[in-house]
Amino acid sequence: MGIAEDFQAFLSELAISDRSTISARYRRITNRLNKDFWGYDSEVNNSLYVGSYGRDTAISGFSDLDMIFELPAALYYKFDKYTVNGQSALLQEVRNSLQKTYPSSRIGADGQIVEIAFNDQITFEIVPAFLTKDNTYIYPDTNGGGKWKTTDPKTEIFAINELDKQVNSNLKRLCKMARSWKHQWNVPIGGLLIDTLAYKFIQGWEYRFKSYYYYDFLSRDFFKYLADQNSSQSYWYAVGSNQIVLRKGNFEYSAKRCYNVACEAIASAVNGYHYTANQKWREIYGTRFPV
Repeated sequence: MGIAEDFQAFLSELAISDRSTISARYRRITNRLNKDFWGYDSEVNNSLYVGSYGRDTAISGFSDLDMIFELPAALYYKFDKYTVNGQSALLQEVRNSLQKTYPSSRIGADGQIVEIAFNDQITFEIVPAFLTKDNTYIYPDTNGGGKWKTTDPKTEIFAINELDKQVNSNLKRLCKMARSWKHQWNVPIGGLLIDTLAYKFIQGWEYRFKSYYYYDFLSRDFFKYLADQNSSQSYWYAVGSNQIVLRKGNFEYSAKRCYNVACEAIASAVNGYHYTANQKWREIYGTRFPV
């Protein structure tokens, strides 16, 4: 196979295969919460996929599925009146609801989420939230005695979707490849920061309208972009929402090393050493890249 076919096969390997299972759980969770908090049956209303799955940048093998469930505004005023950590009480009420549907599952309620851990290693993290007039969400945080925070995932999803359309689907694919690199090299970088930096990079990348045939250059140039980030910078502003995304650790060093490996892979391919080139890409991305 050539460069284009190799990278296309690689992206196929990264595709999530168990979407039907995820969707069935999502609908079941949504219906349970709608029954208990809105008083009617619905498997779709008031729920939203968020996080990497919602932005469509997750890859197979991911462990956390993030979703927001919108609650009636009256509950916000009820729990906001608590003198001690009404946020914790709210999470416990949502947990109790989900326990009816999943009586034998481990369901936790702490911090900002209600968490259901399934046996296939996928954990649903449900954020109970209240929709505001400006289409953002207020959600509970039990830490420090309890407080409310805001999040704006819809603008993040919209921004990723819109730019991806403009750049021939290259943005989401880059985000997915970067996640494979993250796992292969154990890079301390969060998914939202990957997506944010990929978004900023590809806006100015000269081959952004091309396709798989340029993905060796795409990999090389993105690693160069990551390696050139200011290692003392502690946060970035997320795409779309402009919320603060904190650094988890140093990713620049691994990016620099993989930039060098990518250059070696490209040189090997130019010289006709296809197998050697692919071994270099596997060094970067793992064994899901074809031999």
